[in-house]
This record gives sequence, C-alpha cells and structure tokens, in this order.
Amino acid sequence: MGSCCTPDNSCSTGTVEVSTATAVADSTTTVYAVSGMTCGHCKTAITNSVSALDGVISVDVDVAGGLVTVTTGGEPDDAKIAAAVDDAGYELTGRA
Repeated sequence: MGSCCTPDNSCSTGTVEVSTATAVADSTTTVYAVSGMTCGHCKTAITNSVSALDGVISVDVDVAGGLVTVTTGGEPDDAKIAAAVDDAGYELTGRA
C-alpha cells in the first residue's frame, strides 16, 4: 500500500478539511479502527470513499487516533464500509 505522504508524514498534496453534519432520528454512529492514515489527504480520501455509500449520513476521520466515525441511517454495513476504506487505500481493522 503506497502513501501520498512524504517521509516526515506531511502531506504532499495539501490539507482539505471536510465536514458533514446531518441529524437523523434513526441514525447509528459506529467507530472503526483504520490503519495507514497519516495526513489530511488520507482523511479526505476515506471521507469521500465512505460518504459515497448508500445510507451514510456523515463521516469523521481522526487521523492521529486512527479512528473513523461513521453515522448511518440505521445499522451500518461493515463489509461495505471496509471495502470503501480498502478502495481508498487503507485498512479497516475492526470496530473500535
């Protein structure tokens, strides 16, 4: 698995802050442990990939903590979320 980051863990492509917040009465928030994240580009890649899934309301990525918090309308599909994280180039190692 390659990285867009420089050896000192700074992002070579710049940092983009992405935030989405939507309140839904029947939502479920799940926290996942993800390995391989080191910079703002990682955050953006995972946010974009997971946000594209049906039923996902919001995604919050904590690069330093290695955590991805996903809010879905109902129960999350762990397999689809893991695949989206994998497609972005990272590894979902389980629920935190």
